[in-house]
Amino acid sequence: MAVNAKDLTTELAGLDALEEDVSEKKSFAQGLWPRAWPKLAALAIAIGLWQLVVWSGWRPDYVLPGPQAVGSTLLDMVKTGEFWEAVARTMRRAVSGYAVAMVIGGVIGALVASVKPLRSAVGSLITGLQTMPSIAWFPLAVLLFKLGESAITFVVVLGAAPAIANGFINGVDHVPPILVRAGRVLGASKVALFRHVILPAALPSVLGGLKQAWAFAWRSLMAAELLATSLGRSIGADLQFARDLNDAQGLFAMMIVLLVVGLFVDSLFGAADNALRRRYGLIDQATS
Repeated sequence: MAVNAKDLTTELAGLDALEEDVSEKKSFAQGLWPRAWPKLAALAIAIGLWQLVVWSGWRPDYVLPGPQAVGSTLLDMVKTGEFWEAVARTMRRAVSGYAVAMVIGGVIGALVASVKPLRSAVGSLITGLQTMPSIAWFPLAVLLFKLGESAITFVVVLGAAPAIANGFINGVDHVPPILVRAGRVLGASKVALFRHVILPAALPSVLGGLKQAWAFAWRSLMAAELLATSLGRSIGADLQFARDLNDAQGLFAMMIVLLVVGLFVDSLFGAADNALRRRYGLIDQATS
């Protein structure tokens, strides 16, 4: 019986695709544990050290509770609607303030990086603003906007926008000149050169600035919420209430919530960074 070459090619292609799918699933399953165990080991070590400090008697239990007591308190907290209301309010403030900071910082960074007089005029000022403690802006925010949501947003924006602008400026500064010259030789206009050459080359530094800006925004928000407890339940307000009531277990539980949120956001930035490096061929697919 004669075999049709076309049919044979189709069948082989189907088998190859099936084999590729199986290898991909296998590689994902095999790669999950190597990525997970270091984090789990670090968590176990941290909990173990915490418990050892508690057992040492350095501080009484009502000041320094153990992991088991704090974990039990945290489980009870997550079952209440007030807890999720506090988390939702904090995350809404963080996301909205960070979004405004991205727009302001991106625009300022693009202008300063593109216009030399602006670089000379306000380049160092942006760095100076970034080094200022975020809590120092809160009295001015209350003076300008009174004690309200706008004041908190003002503090978050001023905490994050300079880092975003600096990330943008540093990214543009470190674009290889040969890329710019190649774009000009190919006849790209200033707008096309910035959009298709400079901006893609600056993206790694821009992403680093965005990640750093989130850290500044998160710290600024916590500082503001610790002072603005009258504006409703939030993570910062619950931290302050726990301190006022000498509720050490509740205080540690809310600090764990802060840590979890930080790790989650860091994983998002890590995924974005991996995608960006894979896009530019900076990750060895054979070893990743």
